[in-house]
Amino acid sequence: MELLIRKKMKNNIIRKITIGKDYKNDSMHYAVDQEVYGGHKICDIVEEEDKYCIYIRKEEVVIPWKDFNKNMAISIEYNLEY
Repeated sequence: MELLIRKKMKNNIIRKITIGKDYKNDSMHYAVDQEVYGGHKICDIVEEEDKYCIYIRKEEVVIPWKDFNKNMAISIEYNLEY
Protein backbone atom coordinates (compact mmCIF):
# COMPACT_ATOMS: atom_id res chain seq x y z
CA MET A 1 0.00 0.00 0.00
CA GLU A 2 2.86 2.39 0.77
CA LEU A 3 4.17 2.02 -2.78
CA LEU A 4 0.73 2.86 -4.16
CA ILE A 5 0.50 5.97 -1.96
CA ARG A 6 3.99 7.14 -2.97
CA LYS A 7 3.22 6.62 -6.66
CA LYS A 8 -0.07 8.53 -6.35
CA MET A 9 1.62 11.46 -4.59
CA LYS A 10 4.42 11.92 -7.15
CA ASN A 11 2.61 14.90 -8.69
CA ASN A 12 2.15 17.22 -5.72
CA ILE A 13 0.44 20.11 -7.48
CA ILE A 14 -2.10 21.04 -4.79
CA ARG A 15 -0.47 23.33 -2.20
CA LYS A 16 -3.48 24.31 -0.09
CA ILE A 17 -7.13 23.33 0.31
CA THR A 18 -9.79 25.39 2.06
CA ILE A 19 -13.03 23.83 3.23
CA GLY A 20 -16.08 26.07 3.84
CA LYS A 21 -18.27 28.70 2.22
CA ASP A 22 -16.81 31.76 3.96
CA TYR A 23 -13.11 31.71 3.02
CA LYS A 24 -11.93 34.33 5.53
CA ASN A 25 -14.10 33.67 8.59
CA ASP A 26 -15.56 30.18 8.85
CA SER A 27 -13.33 27.93 6.74
CA MET A 28 -10.63 25.41 7.61
CA HIS A 29 -7.33 25.81 5.76
CA TYR A 30 -4.89 22.93 5.18
CA ALA A 31 -1.51 23.49 3.49
CA VAL A 32 1.41 21.24 2.59
CA ASP A 33 4.12 21.40 5.32
CA GLN A 34 1.59 22.62 7.93
CA GLU A 35 2.12 20.98 11.32
CA VAL A 36 -0.93 19.05 12.54
CA TYR A 37 -1.98 16.22 14.82
CA GLY A 38 0.83 15.85 17.35
CA GLY A 39 4.00 16.43 15.36
CA HIS A 40 2.82 15.28 11.94
CA LYS A 41 3.09 17.45 8.84
CA ILE A 42 0.78 17.55 5.85
CA CYS A 43 2.84 16.04 3.05
CA ASP A 44 0.32 15.73 0.20
CA ILE A 45 -3.13 16.84 -0.86
CA VAL A 46 -4.42 14.53 -3.58
CA GLU A 47 -7.44 14.93 -5.83
CA GLU A 48 -9.30 11.70 -6.51
CA GLU A 49 -12.40 11.08 -8.61
CA ASP A 50 -14.94 12.00 -5.93
CA LYS A 51 -12.89 13.48 -3.08
CA TYR A 52 -9.75 15.26 -1.92
CA CYS A 53 -7.43 13.35 0.43
CA ILE A 54 -4.94 14.85 2.88
CA TYR A 55 -1.94 12.71 3.85
CA ILE A 56 0.32 13.40 6.83
CA ARG A 57 3.89 12.32 7.59
CA LYS A 58 5.85 11.77 10.78
CA GLU A 59 9.44 10.71 10.13
CA GLU A 60 9.12 8.07 7.36
CA VAL A 61 5.50 7.07 8.03
CA VAL A 62 2.80 8.47 5.72
CA ILE A 63 -0.85 7.97 6.64
CA PRO A 64 -4.17 9.23 5.27
CA TRP A 65 -5.59 11.88 7.59
CA LYS A 66 -8.71 13.54 6.15
CA ASP A 67 -11.00 13.15 3.14
CA PHE A 68 -13.40 15.78 1.81
CA ASN A 69 -15.99 14.93 -0.83
CA LYS A 70 -16.34 17.20 -3.83
CA ASN A 71 -19.88 18.23 -2.88
CA MET A 72 -18.51 20.54 -0.18
CA ALA A 73 -17.51 24.18 -0.65
CA ILE A 74 -13.80 23.82 -1.48
CA SER A 75 -11.12 26.22 -2.66
CA ILE A 76 -7.84 24.89 -4.07
CA GLU A 77 -4.46 26.63 -4.37
CA TYR A 78 -2.01 24.98 -6.73
CA ASN A 79 1.75 24.74 -6.36
CA LEU A 80 3.23 26.97 -9.07
CA GLU A 81 6.71 25.45 -8.72
CA TYR A 82 6.12 22.12 -10.46
